[in-house]
Amino acid sequence: MPIGPQRWLDSLGIKGLAVSLSNFSIEPGKPTIEGAKVALEALEAAAAGCRDGKFSAAVTGPVSKSWLQKAGFNFPGQTEFFATRWGGEPTMAFAGGKLRVVLATWHIPLMDVARELDEPCLARAVTQAEHLARALGAKTPRIGVCGLNPHAGEAGLLGTDERDRLDPWLDKLRQQFPGLSRCEPGDTVFWRALRGEFDVVVALYHDQGLAPLKTVDFDESVNITLGLPWVRTSPDHGTAYGIAGQGKASGKSFGNAVELARKLAQKPD
Repeated sequence: MPIGPQRWLDSLGIKGLAVSLSNFSIEPGKPTIEGAKVALEALEAAAAGCRDGKFSAAVTGPVSKSWLQKAGFNFPGQTEFFATRWGGEPTMAFAGGKLRVVLATWHIPLMDVARELDEPCLARAVTQAEHLARALGAKTPRIGVCGLNPHAGEAGLLGTDERDRLDPWLDKLRQQFPGLSRCEPGDTVFWRALRGEFDVVVALYHDQGLAPLKTVDFDESVNITLGLPWVRTSPDHGTAYGIAGQGKASGKSFGNAVELARKLAQKPD
């Protein structure tokens, strides 16, 4: 069910949930504080609708975080918003194209990654990676894990995080997840996944996973929030104000977001 201003719903010619001013209209490519308020109201309505049993999942569109902040949105992103509204421990993941990627950390500065990457954080990412792979059809998920340092530390020569912390944690997790790798060099693990060696890759920080994903699947990949009571998906791209209203944008990622939300929200038999 679409959520937005009544005028927009009328233009679609389908039933929806109206929010904000009924006569609100937009100029494509021109963000406004009123538009940001509409987006925030729609987010709140989607979160409440899931809690109240009206919806089984939420599919959100691209938003401008800077404009949302002006409207009173006090979160780094939509992932953190839904975690606060629903409860749970969120994990950011991506699928819908050729690659499936789960992030251990995401909206934090690169200099903080090593400190934030503790054993529970890694275990949560691996657990959700296995859940995602199974939900998308893998019977015995094969999970590749990126190393933190170049060449996954090269046996301690280029960093000791893998040798001293990450690989021992992964060795323990492998008792529960037998298809789990040790830390693999981040510059080759995605290529190996594309060749069919892994069903899903765990990246340790945002750009480690998103750079290869968007290079390969920019128009198709979907952002998935895992670990919460309800499924939330969104297109894996931004607002693209520069081409808004010009008929140039691809709808593949949004279509995939709807389809993945439907699939992931289905209860197993």
